[in-house]
Amino acid sequence: MNILEIRELDVEVERRPILEDFSLSIPSGKIHVLMGKNGAGKSTLANIIAGHPDFQVTGGEVLFDGRSILHMSPDARARAGIFLSFQQPIELPGVSVANFIREALQARSDVKLSAVEFYNQLYGYMDFLKLDRSITSRSMNVGFSGGERKRLEVLQMLMLKPKFIILDEIDSGVDVDALKLIANGINKMRDDILSILIITHYRRLLDYVVPDAVHIMNHGKIVKSGGLELVEQIEQTGYDDIR
Repeated sequence: MNILEIRELDVEVERRPILEDFSLSIPSGKIHVLMGKNGAGKSTLANIIAGHPDFQVTGGEVLFDGRSILHMSPDARARAGIFLSFQQPIELPGVSVANFIREALQARSDVKLSAVEFYNQLYGYMDFLKLDRSITSRSMNVGFSGGERKRLEVLQMLMLKPKFIILDEIDSGVDVDALKLIANGINKMRDDILSILIITHYRRLLDYVVPDAVHIMNHGKIVKSGGLELVEQIEQTGYDDIR
């Protein structure tokens, strides 16, 4: 079954077309990669799936888990199991890491964890990601390095256990050690249910997370699909030679 089905999607921003006749299917339990030049429409696609209000859908359909989601609020989509990891995670002064994740978990799931159960899970994943436990009392993303912010995104994924994850350049602005920890977190989540869309410019994350498919995007459309050989071709010749 396809967890995500995008059919002939048209998207505008301030009457300017961004996506045109865009289609993509991602089956359950698979990792797909989306690559392309700046301005190709990759982040627009991520925002549309997550429900960003600034983008206007003028045609087509987006199905998640078999049902249309275009009428759903961002909050409803998150509750349904969609998670978007931002390129630049925002700061939330006054909201601690622990409280943010616990509130998100309680909103996302009907299962209520006790404080002991919650912190046992949280600290276990933090140790796995090599995040200092003391940061749980600090404001979310305030004063954190790029690598810490991106690992906090992975921590949220591990705790929330969504059905579909969009990783919008989670490999940007991180050193190789943080990249390996991020990859370890992604690989830890892999199963027959969770699907992931990785948006990236580079191969380096894909040296640790092996995708099931790679798509190249240009001018609001997917122009070619294949495997890791497409990533190798881009590294050698760039996007202009992709047809």
